[in-house]
Amino acid sequence: MSNSDKFIPEFKLPEFKVNQSKNGYEIRTEILGMAKQMAEFEYTARFQGWELSTARDEKTGQFVTTVGMPQVPGLDQILQNAEKMYAFVNAATPKSK
Repeated sequence: MSNSDKFIPEFKLPEFKVNQSKNGYEIRTEILGMAKQMAEFEYTARFQGWELSTARDEKTGQFVTTVGMPQVPGLDQILQNAEKMYAFVNAATPKSK
């Protein structure tokens, strides 16, 4: 060991720990976001099906269809989806055989 090594202090970089676990609020927020996406996807799929099934009457110019236009999902539908997803998350996992 040289004399210069004695004067150079050893520096250690600080250790940063990342907490991967989420609290209940973060989990519920993510579930609510997924439920909203699910409702939007379902509406989009139904709307596209409605668009493909509609035709204009040549005489009147009005839409003729046997499929009703879907309703835009509201907060009640999104919360219902979120409750289903949250119940799934909270359910006990089946034991493997």
